[in-house]
Amino acid sequence: MTQTKTKALTEGALMVAAATALSYVKLLELPQGGSVCIGMLPIFLYCARWGCKESFLASFAYGLLQLIFDGAYAWGPTSMLLDYVLAYGVLGVACLFRKQKGGVYIGTVVGCLCRFLVHFISGITIYRIYEPTELFNTTFANPYIYSAAYNGSYMVIDLVLCLVIAVLLSRPLSRYFAPQETVAAKKNQGPEL
Repeated sequence: MTQTKTKALTEGALMVAAATALSYVKLLELPQGGSVCIGMLPIFLYCARWGCKESFLASFAYGLLQLIFDGAYAWGPTSMLLDYVLAYGVLGVACLFRKQKGGVYIGTVVGCLCRFLVHFISGITIYRIYEPTELFNTTFANPYIYSAAYNGSYMVIDLVLCLVIAVLLSRPLSRYFAPQETVAAKKNQGPEL
């Protein structure tokens, strides 16, 4: 295994562990699953540095750990697949923006939107058994509106928290936010004169 692959694997394992630990610091937990926390942030930071293969592998591993350790609030195998494996696995799309200026922020927004979309689909296909239901003192009879309101209620807060913390960390971690190809190219050029 090359030094770069070893570094990516080690860093990925650390970021997945950090994400899993941070997922236990819940500011709010909803009754049918979903919570406000910053567990996704280490995954987004990892995606800002590494390519698609590494990013999707870390996101997939994070999803599996959420399924195993988070109590797996699910209604059968389809729900487990959608709400954990796929919903967290799609966070890897954040890597597609890593070479752009502000890529970590764009990737965070797109990753959160993709996760919301998977949860939304799960809500309208699996969790519609709860309709009509009450959420935030409003009764919902339409599964589309209920799923959007339920999943959006915590995903928007997660997105804002991740963006704010990423902005706060951008200066001290400016070298970390650089994609690994850029870092390797600078090392190969040698010192600047």
